Formats: sequence, structure tokens, C-alpha cells
Amino acid sequence: MSRFFLLLACLIWLLPAPAAHADNLIVVPPGNRFDTQPTIPSASANRTRAFKTTYEEKYEKIIALLKHEKKLIAHIKQVASAYDIDPIHIIGSLVGEHTYNVTAVGSVQTYYIKALSYSGLDFAFRYKNVRVQDFVKRPEFAACEQAKGSAALWSCRDAVWSQHFKGKTVDGVAYEPMTFQQAFFQPFFAGQTFGLGQISPLTALEVTDLVNRVSGYDKLTPDNPQAIYRDVMDPDRSIVYIAAIVHDSIEAYKEQGFDISGNPGITATLYNVGQPRQRAAELRSSGRRYPVENYYGWLVNSKLDELRSLLDNGS
Repeated sequence: MSRFFLLLACLIWLLPAPAAHADNLIVVPPGNRFDTQPTIPSASANRTRAFKTTYEEKYEKIIALLKHEKKLIAHIKQVASAYDIDPIHIIGSLVGEHTYNVTAVGSVQTYYIKALSYSGLDFAFRYKNVRVQDFVKRPEFAACEQAKGSAALWSCRDAVWSQHFKGKTVDGVAYEPMTFQQAFFQPFFAGQTFGLGQISPLTALEVTDLVNRVSGYDKLTPDNPQAIYRDVMDPDRSIVYIAAIVHDSIEAYKEQGFDISGNPGITATLYNVGQPRQRAAELRSSGRRYPVENYYGWLVNSKLDELRSLLDNGS
């Protein structure tokens, strides 16, 4: 995103959101805008080759897991209802992640076991030995304190990092050209996301207010990173966070005049790339009529009939 759009996005989400009226929303139609799949990033291709598999094999593996796990499908439907979204959005996010990022394990039970392995670790979210909760007290982040809610707050902080620190030298400190997520929220190794939903700690922090309000979970803070890992690693809680992330993306676009709730490929794209408020603000300012899917969302839309059939498996 250009610096102009980045600054504009910050200003837009710090202002009170205008009331969204159904008659004024641009309804994004179902299906793909592109005839052929957009380019898949080289990182995804390299990761797939490294594990001696293919996208087709990974896709079939996550489909098989979802077909087998009837309780999981039932849970997906229940959570989707609580967050007022179509459950196909959750299915699409899971399928996209396990086709292009990680490979699904044999059963959901494996994710419970993995979650336990993080519970006793001692770690913090730091960059250059500075904790993120201390870093965001810098004056550059002062305007973000006006943000209403965790989604706007952490989105603003993400944008401020990109504008003022990413790839720059500030007060004699050289900051690498990496994202806010990469700088502060990967305490173990690069490219790290977690659990069934492959959720990053930053994204979990963004939707914590929504999850607290709808599901009653304790609010997450960087002061307790173990709690963040517990929530995104536990399969049952992970589904809740996926639903919250999708709901938040739909609301972010609705605030800018777009209804994306009927296009799972767009919500899957946003689940993949993040930053829905910045992207929605850029779309509104660009004059384009519709958002477009990326390679990840394109797959979801192209497989929609098969993915919807999975929802028949839950009790």
C-alpha cells in the first residue's frame, strides 16, 4: 500500500465509523473476478516442494480431515451462527491455509497435543530486546490510543510501524524492512502461525474484544503470550477466532460501503493477507467497484460446491 493510502486508512479508522445502510452498500457478487488463478507466491511453492508434496495432495488431505471430523463441522456451524456468518467462510479459511501454507495433520486430536507443548514456555513478544507493549508507548503511536476497540487499535499500530519504522533508521536504531507481525510476533522462528486456523498472535490480539464479547473468553494482551498461544492452538478456540476474524473483515468492509459476506473467496483472501481495514479504505479510495480475490481465495470460490458439501457432515 502506498504511504498516501496508509495515512488515509489510519485517519479513516480513527474517526467514528459511519452508519452502514443496506441500501447504500455495494454488494460484492459471488464467484471469482479472475478467469484463471492469480500467481501463487514462491514461498508457498518452495514450502510445498520442501515437504515433497503438491497443492492437490494438501487440498485432498484437509478435505479428508473435514469429512472425517463430524464434531468439528458441527462446532463450525455453531460458532458461525454465534458470529453471524455463513459457516462456508470458516471452511474456506481452513482449506486455503492447509492447501497453501501447512499440511493438515491426520486428526484434530493432534492439534490438542501440540497446544500443550507451548503451555510451559517462557517467552515474550520482542524486537531488538524491546517488548511490543513498551515499544507502542513511543510518541509515534500516540494517535492510536483514540482507536475504539482492539481491532482498530492493533491495526493502527501495524500501520504506524509500516509508516515510521519499517526499513528505516529512527533515533539511531535501524529497523529491518519487515512487517509488524514479523518483527514482534514471531518469538520462535520466522513465518510462524499456529494451530488448526494458522492464526498469528497479532491477528488474535486484533479480534480479542469481539471474542470476549461474543464467546466470553478473557481478553488477550501481549503481557500474557502463553494465553494467546493457548487460544490459537486449541482447535475448539481456534474455530472461534477464525469466525471472529471473518466477521471483523466483513464489518471492516461494510464500514467502507462494501458487503463481502456473500463471497467466501474474498473473506478467504483477507484471512490470508490480513489488514482488512487498510485494504477496505484503499478500495474505497481507489474507485474500484469490487475487491478481487488472490490465489488463495480463488481456490475457495472455484471449489465452493465441494466445500459446501462438507457442511452436510456435521450433526
